[in-house]
Amino acid sequence: MANTQKESDHGSRPTKTMDDADDFYRNPEDSRTYQDRYRVFIEDVADAFYETDLKGNFTFFNNALCRIFGYKKAEIKGQNFRRFMNAENAQRAFESTHRVFRTGKGITNIIWEIIRKDGRTCILEISAKLILDDKGKKVGFRGIARDITAEKRAAQTSQALFHMATALVQFRSLDERLAVVVQEVRKLIGVDGASVILIDKAKNEFFFRVADYESIETIRRIQEIRFPLNKGVAGLVYRTGEPVIAPNPYTIPDFYSVVDKLSGYKTRNMLDVPIWIQDRMIGVLCAVNKRDGIFAQDDVALLSTIAGTVAFPIENARINEELSRSYEEVKSLNSAKDNIIHHLSHELKTPVSILSASLGLLEKKLEAAAVDMRWRQILDRAQRNLNRLLEMQYELDDIIEEKGYTAHLMLVTLLDACADELEVLVETEAQEMHPASADPDRGDGVDALVGRLRKRIDTLFGPKEARAERIRLDTFVKARLKATRPLFTHRKCRIVEQYEKTPPVWIPPEVLQKTVDGIIRNAVQNTPDGSRIEIRVVDRKEGPIFVVADCGIGMTVEKQRMVFQNHFVTYDTASYATKKPYDFNAGGKGFDLLRIKIFSERYQFAIGVESHRCRFIPLDSDVCPGDIADCRHCKSERDCIESGGTTITIQFAPAPARKPKSKTALK
Repeated sequence: MANTQKESDHGSRPTKTMDDADDFYRNPEDSRTYQDRYRVFIEDVADAFYETDLKGNFTFFNNALCRIFGYKKAEIKGQNFRRFMNAENAQRAFESTHRVFRTGKGITNIIWEIIRKDGRTCILEISAKLILDDKGKKVGFRGIARDITAEKRAAQTSQALFHMATALVQFRSLDERLAVVVQEVRKLIGVDGASVILIDKAKNEFFFRVADYESIETIRRIQEIRFPLNKGVAGLVYRTGEPVIAPNPYTIPDFYSVVDKLSGYKTRNMLDVPIWIQDRMIGVLCAVNKRDGIFAQDDVALLSTIAGTVAFPIENARINEELSRSYEEVKSLNSAKDNIIHHLSHELKTPVSILSASLGLLEKKLEAAAVDMRWRQILDRAQRNLNRLLEMQYELDDIIEEKGYTAHLMLVTLLDACADELEVLVETEAQEMHPASADPDRGDGVDALVGRLRKRIDTLFGPKEARAERIRLDTFVKARLKATRPLFTHRKCRIVEQYEKTPPVWIPPEVLQKTVDGIIRNAVQNTPDGSRIEIRVVDRKEGPIFVVADCGIGMTVEKQRMVFQNHFVTYDTASYATKKPYDFNAGGKGFDLLRIKIFSERYQFAIGVESHRCRFIPLDSDVCPGDIADCRHCKSERDCIESGGTTITIQFAPAPARKPKSKTALK
């Protein structure tokens, strides 16, 4: 402070204020000069200057103090500093000034929080020294007060945002992230409660996803509440897109008092700000019951900053939550699907087996009757479609890893379920063949015949271990192609073969046979007559590779996403219902590829698919005539080859040098 006498650490003299400044100098001109200078210094500085008596009543202050407090001079003059603080801050201010009084030493950097006339909280950095009279008596305090509200708020905001950003990365769930947000809001703004109110567009409702209050019971009740989008202060924010301060909510028509009634909580004041994702509002960030003063524009700016910072992490967590929920639903549906497939697999066994046996008996009867042979075509058609069902049954068994339930269990089930019918049937056949051998004691009657049938079934169809072996892929594929060629001699596809000598692979022969046959059959059924199929076995450093490249119709992009991932129908079922295996478009079940996918996971080989849909028939609904000669777009084999096709690659690992000691037999 500027004054005419030397100041000590224990106080300052004189006690005269500006009104008595003329006593400092005997020369009136010097007194006036000093007074002018003193007034300019005091009144024009940005920081507040103050003097109080020992009780803390303001005796002198400048205009800056009035500006900071938000009061007029007449409203501050003679008032005690406690009037402008809450009880906690008043006690802190008393302790700091009492320490100055007790020790006689001035202090600096004291932090006071005052409440302005407009209700806003203001943070001050205070310095204080004793005022001594001419006799050295302690008569009051004087010092400087600097408004550091903006600095403190910025520091608190930065710290809170940093903490939230760190926490939001650590937590993945939506509720954990929102809990961090509301806790920081309560601390930063100084409120009794904070909540995140999200929007449920499907129901046109608000709901409290997360809330933080002093009472756990209040939190529980609030988080159970939902209310319409057009209700409440949150509804006003939703309609206008702007923050809303409600100093006394019960005087606002938009206030939805039902929330207070249901929660048992009394809202004195509140601030709601929107949470935006680009041009879409996803919710409202709400703060209620400010402890000191009322909500002001700096609170709006602060809460809006928080809302903007956490909006994307909240939305990302919500999307992840929905994805996780969808994933669990898909898992549940997939499990239900497996159960249904398993059930249908078992349910098919008895009727299919009975139909197969009945067709066999019918064929014998018709042959014995020597009737018109036109029945043969009808019976062949029925047998062909029944074989399709049987094949589907076997493939289903492979997929659900119930390999024991093939023809063996079908026939055993048939014996168990239809013992009476079989007994009559066998007895009739036996009596017709050997009428005199029906004596059970001789061991060749009905009981013995049924026993022999059961033994024969066990021998032919009983479950066997699928034992892995060392197999040369090149020789195996060559042999399988030779074995399957007679099945599609009626087709006019040109087969191009290429075999490189390869090291052996380690896999059960029956699994490799189903894999190779299935890939070849798939290629033949997708390639029109007159076009080409390439079958190659090549040796690479990673291991032998089996490649089948057809120049067929190919797959659309959508079908490629589905291949080897789900059971899917390749073509309209109406287009292959009456066709034979290996006919063009005779596929369609999709089990071949799905079963090979299951095998690849079980026996550790990799599958790759590359396909280009024929450019002349780009849609799944477009139909290929099945023969280049009938295609109006292709004049030669090259035209068809260049138009589309599918390449399936299977990468095997080379067999180990020695036979593995574990997992040699997989059932």
